[in-house]
Amino acid sequence: MTPQKGMVAAGHPATAEAAAEILHAGGNAFDAVVSAHFAACMAEPVLCSLAGGGFLLAAPRGGPVRSWDFFVHTPRRKRPPSDIDFHPIHADFGTARQEFHIGLGAAATPGAIPGLLAIHRDLGRLPLRELIVPAVALGREGIRLNAFQAGIFRIVAPIYLATPESRAIYADPQDPGRVIGAGQRLCQREQADFLEALAREGERLYREEIAAGVESLCREGGGHLRRDDLRHYRVAVRAPLSLPYRDARLFLTPPPSTGGLLVAFGLHLLASLERHTLRADEGWLPALARTLALTAEARQPLENPALAESLLPLLGADRLERWRRRLHGALARRGTTHISVIDAEGNRASLTTSNGEGCGHLIPGTGIMLNNMLGEADINPAGFHRWPTGTRMISMMTPALLELADGTAIALGSGGSNRIRSAMLAVISRLVDQAQPLHAAITAPRLHVEGRHLDLEAGFDPKTRDRLLADFPDHTLWPEPNLFFGGVHAVLHRDGEFAGAGDPRRGGATSE
Repeated sequence: MTPQKGMVAAGHPATAEAAAEILHAGGNAFDAVVSAHFAACMAEPVLCSLAGGGFLLAAPRGGPVRSWDFFVHTPRRKRPPSDIDFHPIHADFGTARQEFHIGLGAAATPGAIPGLLAIHRDLGRLPLRELIVPAVALGREGIRLNAFQAGIFRIVAPIYLATPESRAIYADPQDPGRVIGAGQRLCQREQADFLEALAREGERLYREEIAAGVESLCREGGGHLRRDDLRHYRVAVRAPLSLPYRDARLFLTPPPSTGGLLVAFGLHLLASLERHTLRADEGWLPALARTLALTAEARQPLENPALAESLLPLLGADRLERWRRRLHGALARRGTTHISVIDAEGNRASLTTSNGEGCGHLIPGTGIMLNNMLGEADINPAGFHRWPTGTRMISMMTPALLELADGTAIALGSGGSNRIRSAMLAVISRLVDQAQPLHAAITAPRLHVEGRHLDLEAGFDPKTRDRLLADFPDHTLWPEPNLFFGGVHAVLHRDGEFAGAGDPRRGGATSE
């Protein structure tokens, strides 16, 4: 580690470089994370969009930690299911397939634009016109797709070939029936023009022109959204969840996101085990597997956003003790990306955003694809078309800030839909319980438990693995690391020195 302006970890080298460019221009961590999001819309378009939403966990130097919630909101009124554009596609991850639903009827009210503008207004230092410069250059000059981004496009190709407008940007120019491939240049000039207009006009552009364009598109094409949905959208700033974990302290995204709550729940369970039992994978792997099984079970009553607000009482001492006993007894026998930034002043920013996978339709005149959050089974637990109107949707996203006993500050987060809690618990436990270096904690093999099904990456000791598989006869063994298991991008700061690690599962990169 060497002293520098700061450190960035993100899902693409161009995203990380955009943030680094802003730090070197005199911006702080919050300027950098906003600029990085703009750049990610150009470099990671399947995973990041200005028509999605997300969460920022921000720790200004000398100030309190706060959570900026700009996740998507359900529409204020519903069209009947028979009158909406809503249909399934299948994403093929190789070892697993997942069904998503797209079309204008899958689009929820986007919060990314008002969220980024609010973060810039509340925490930023540089003018917005400077923060868009890297993204505008990427959009106009184009960026050659790397192998990871090309692979993501292949997985969800039906979405990006769904409409003439999306095909005009994302189809292979030589073969319009295929999505753009590795090594080909992706240009998004219309979106670059939009960013310049946004820098000039600010939030008015979102609440008026964009709102009118979304209403026209959805009214004619079978969507729920109307201009009032965008005009009434509000960013929420909240106190984070704050909890000790052994001799460390963790800050997590609060309700209505359930991701932070479930990570907190899992850590409460792990904290009941002796630390020495988790130092080696022989004890750590079965402990984490059982913890993940219990967090999956605990997730069920929290899927309603209103119930999510009452999770902490569910973690009361008596109930928590029952969960802990179950853990001990057992041991006895989504298109999402993340950006982490810490600057030289000690400001910390942890930003997780998602567009779902996109609904296939672009907002007219912007080059921006709307989200498909109403078509995501993971965040529609009651079933499609049953969402309450005018409500912030639940999410598993949980950007986090971790403070170790020796003064080390870490910003981290992950994409990966309902695997986010698994990735975050694994990395946090490896950092705290096993004292692993940042890069090792992120690249180490992972697991996920849903119901009684275990997904397990290769790389664990065969004897330890086989004992676990005997407890989980319903399992899938993944032959190599895979984006299915999330993508934790993290940065570390201690005594003026920095380190960073981007998760190779999701094309991670760092920049100083």
